[in-house]
Amino acid sequence: MDKMLYVMNSGAKAAMQRQEVLANNLANVSTVGFRAELHAIRSVPVTGTAANTRAFALETTVGYNDQPGALQPTGRSLDVAARGNTWLAVQSLDGTEAYTRAGAFDVNAEGLLTLRNGLPVQGEGGPINIPANARVEIAGDGTISATAPNPGARPEVVGRLKLVEPQAALQRGTDGLFRPAGGQELPPSENGRVQSGVLEGSNVSPVETMVAMIAAARQFEQQMKLMQTAERQEQTASKLLAPGMG
Repeated sequence: MDKMLYVMNSGAKAAMQRQEVLANNLANVSTVGFRAELHAIRSVPVTGTAANTRAFALETTVGYNDQPGALQPTGRSLDVAARGNTWLAVQSLDGTEAYTRAGAFDVNAEGLLTLRNGLPVQGEGGPINIPANARVEIAGDGTISATAPNPGARPEVVGRLKLVEPQAALQRGTDGLFRPAGGQELPPSENGRVQSGVLEGSNVSPVETMVAMIAAARQFEQQMKLMQTAERQEQTASKLLAPGMG
């Protein structure tokens, strides 16, 4: 079979993979702190005994869009948005430390500060405990103060968010959290800053993503048409070379 079929098949597969990435981005257009995944395709020459005139299309991962999303005011004291290159440390399901930009916090039944999905938020000294029914305030440097509901009670510092500033791009895990390439824990940053009462939205552009999805769909259709053309050419050649023809 002509190499053209293999080349067109690799191109169609790459277009489908691009659609999957774009669809996932579009599904997370309203997810707090979401970073749009980037997709790229590289060409690899087809080698063999004949002339190397064809190339495969292979998917390559280039990471994520690190541009910050728009700030969304909420007025809620447990909502924070990380500023600049600051990331928030959390404890993942496997017990390791991971990082996120989603700063929508809650206090669970045990008094632990958690993300909306229940993952514990990491402080510089470990998980952060919040007194029952206390009013919580989070300062720009991540310091957390709690005020008891008693009349005349004064705010007390109960911990400080572990804020990190990665020196290299992080890698997104299958759980949606980010980690360094080596998997090691990052040290807390003294310069990390958050803003209370707001959340950082997703940095996915719905319009750009929809346009890219339409383009990927058209690319897939073109690859399929070329595969059909190659099939017709193969059938024509078989008829011409069949015994008794000509």
